[in-house]
Amino acid sequence: MTNITLKQLRYFDALARHGHFGRAADACAISQPAISMRIKELEEELGTPLVERGARQVRLTAFGEDFVTKAREILRAVDELGDLARASQGRIAGRLRIGVIPTIAPYLLPRIVGRLSALHAGLDIHVRESLTSKLLTELHDGKLDTAIVALPVSEPALTEVALFDESFVLVRPGADRDKPVPDRDGLREMRLLLLEEGHCFRDQALSFCNIQSAMPRETLDGSSLSTLVQMVGSGIGVTLIPEMAVPVETRATDVDIARFGAPEPKRTIGMIWRKSSPLAPQLREISEVVRDVARLARTVAA
Repeated sequence: MTNITLKQLRYFDALARHGHFGRAADACAISQPAISMRIKELEEELGTPLVERGARQVRLTAFGEDFVTKAREILRAVDELGDLARASQGRIAGRLRIGVIPTIAPYLLPRIVGRLSALHAGLDIHVRESLTSKLLTELHDGKLDTAIVALPVSEPALTEVALFDESFVLVRPGADRDKPVPDRDGLREMRLLLLEEGHCFRDQALSFCNIQSAMPRETLDGSSLSTLVQMVGSGIGVTLIPEMAVPVETRATDVDIARFGAPEPKRTIGMIWRKSSPLAPQLREISEVVRDVARLARTVAA
């Protein structure tokens, strides 16, 4: 079995992720007939089916499930060969794939990219904004070099570097600005607007309020912090947002920003990467740049 190519493995990986030939073809920037043909050639080379083809989607066979696990290990190892070559240069250059969660990306990412580009002219930065769970998957699969997330993630295969702590603030309608700031018990009695399921910031807000996610409560869920703040401005309820979001999200809305008494709700922001990554020394250097950018941004906001 000598004719399996990396391209075939990447196509099959895409098909396994998307469960659909058309979406996998789009992800690989080729035509649907072309990817179908390459998967068929791979199956013929292996002598057994990899997928069950249905009218609307495809499902991996039992062998296909085992095969894709090994294929991803191979693809990750190949990507790390490229990382090894970049690391051998002893400087930060080439492609850098950074993942960022949505409650950080709009507020820090432009500054981070600008600073890194200014410091390292040869750096080609690729950004992926997504939920923590997806970023972790892509990090493990070698599709990202690093990610900026809320810690801890508690993954044994990953290095975690804490960058800074950030408080949450209360956003309430402007008409409430003269009212006392509620404590966590008071918040449980209010209409608390939160991000949709899957956002770690939602879980952190619920934890501060000591509310179980499964508990019934009067609320509306939003897809972004901007949506939540706009709903608060319309008098629908109250919400919590991270400090870094305040200058951007509240500048054109009649809302009141209030700080909680001690202990304030907080989160720790950090960078993570694979412990096996040859780029670890460069990523640690980049983490210092991110820390400095965040410190400056918070100073300006204050």
